[in-house]
Amino acid sequence: MARRPHRLRSAHFLRWLAVGVLLLIALLYYKPVRTYIERRHALAGRTAEVRSLQSERDRLRRRLTAVTSQQALTRQARRLGFIKPGERLFIVKGIPLWRKLDSTLDGRDGGGP
Repeated sequence: MARRPHRLRSAHFLRWLAVGVLLLIALLYYKPVRTYIERRHALAGRTAEVRSLQSERDRLRRRLTAVTSQQALTRQARRLGFIKPGERLFIVKGIPLWRKLDSTLDGRDGGGP
């Protein structure tokens, strides 16, 4: 009977030793695993940011292509009041009022030609 308590004590000791070893391993892996997870989240955020910036770059490239066409440059120059050499500039005032009056006249005579 003297051997039985000794076996129980050694089994009990081995269980606690196993728990201690597992805790030590968990403690040693905690920081690297935490760092890995943080880096993975940061990478996901950066990847989303890169995608957003790429789409913005593509949109700006399309806009640049549209703005640098000859027709777009001519249209923008006209809006700014530039004229081509040899052209005469005519400034017509009161166009909104004329359109308003013209639309009321179209409605009175049956509308249209």
